[in-house]
Amino acid sequence: MSTFVLLRPWWLVVLPLLALLALRQLRAGADLGGWERVMSPAMAAAMRNLGHLRGARDTRRFGALAAAALLGLGLAGPAVPRADAPLLAGSGAILIALDLSPSVARGTALADAQAAAASVLAASGGRPVGLVLFSGEAYDVAAPTADPASLESLIAVLGPETMPSGGSRPATALALAQRMLAGSRDADVVLISDGGGIDDAARAEAARLSGASIRLDALVLDRAAGGATDPAALRALAAVSAPARAPEPVLRALKHGGRLDRDPALTSLQYRDFGPVLAALAAVPLVALFRRRA
Repeated sequence: MSTFVLLRPWWLVVLPLLALLALRQLRAGADLGGWERVMSPAMAAAMRNLGHLRGARDTRRFGALAAAALLGLGLAGPAVPRADAPLLAGSGAILIALDLSPSVARGTALADAQAAAASVLAASGGRPVGLVLFSGEAYDVAAPTADPASLESLIAVLGPETMPSGGSRPATALALAQRMLAGSRDADVVLISDGGGIDDAARAEAARLSGASIRLDALVLDRAAGGATDPAALRALAAVSAPARAPEPVLRALKHGGRLDRDPALTSLQYRDFGPVLAALAAVPLVALFRRRA
């Protein structure tokens, strides 16, 4: 929980500008109280050598630049994730599209698929979860429910004879998912598959999901029992993908993704922002500007 982030990084653009101003002040040389404007450089140098003219840099200008730099850093929002951040559940449904084509259902990949689906249920965080099974056709087994535990028994009994037909057409599952999630806000589809049957129709349905603001994630099975599988095509289809045996990236996306991360009002709940502290430190060099000069 120590990852350093900048909540408003665009404010860092002021730092190069301030650096250029500071360099210009350094090259300007000492301030001779205005005498440098009325006498030649040779005369000013002679007067300095005789001790009749003493110049000094106006350090107040550097104080103002330092204050501006601290203010810019503060506005950039340096922050670290809060260890005590509350877990915020998304408002939309999660729909699991589970591949039961022969390459999955008749091999050792079935156990990985069931475990991956169970991990999605556990990570739902209070969001409604539904289930779609597909092979050559897709079937809506369960509409999104606020009690995901009720789906555990359905997932546990899946087997090679569950689906009435063979083949692998994920496009039908994605099309069904869009119909089931129509009007749902902040929804996710998790496609658990070995990548078999990814074709132009599947890519078109994935594009329609994206157009409906439904995010498509994928958990990739890598122990399929033969068949024309294409894990790379499946990964290219999804916004977030991960191996079914290591689903953490997808589970994190389900917990923290969607509109919650884009809501500025919730930023303070997820991050400890040190920007106000740095902005307050800008007052130190500013106070020095009001000090009376002898």
